[in-house]
Amino acid sequence: MRILAFSDLHLSKVAARKLIDAAITADLVLGVGDYAHRREGLAEFLAPFTTLGVPTVMVPGNNETEDELRAAVAGTDVTVLHGETIVIDGITIAGIGAAIPPPPAIPWNSFDLTEDAARAMLVSIEHADILISHSPPKGVADQHSDLGSLGSQAVWEAATRLAPKWLLCGHIHDAWGARGQIGSTQVWNLGPTPNWITLN
Repeated sequence: MRILAFSDLHLSKVAARKLIDAAITADLVLGVGDYAHRREGLAEFLAPFTTLGVPTVMVPGNNETEDELRAAVAGTDVTVLHGETIVIDGITIAGIGAAIPPPPAIPWNSFDLTEDAARAMLVSIEHADILISHSPPKGVADQHSDLGSLGSQAVWEAATRLAPKWLLCGHIHDAWGARGQIGSTQVWNLGPTPNWITLN
């Protein structure tokens, strides 16, 4: 399976066009949050992603809430995950959105989860081949240039327990493109470019 994955578009039409063009050759598209910017512009921006003709799975970022994302793609073939899983062609995908933990001093209404709330959502997930999380795991692909490590301990714990083949994340812009490993799990902070993985 050829998988196209991305994060943190923040209403960039240029980035969106590159992804939409790339999706022609994808078997699965994974969106890892922050399509909108400060909770604005979501539905109009996502409209082209709802008609790709390819299975598409998204989690909310902190720039859109779970409810806002579900409303934006309602009635389409896009699946939204937030503490849930879906199986597509034998591959189990688990997802969780939001900023985990809440980021420091954001002057607008960010969609956030505490570590305890994230743990409560992730504990019921029993298996995943791919874990998509808007927030990176603590200590891996999560370095902010000024604030240091901003990842989630709850996401790290879930990756350790579930041992998915891939943990795909975003959120920390300074870490776009960064990769790491938790046991056998490959971690990749994606960013808004076309990123490809292959699973057999």
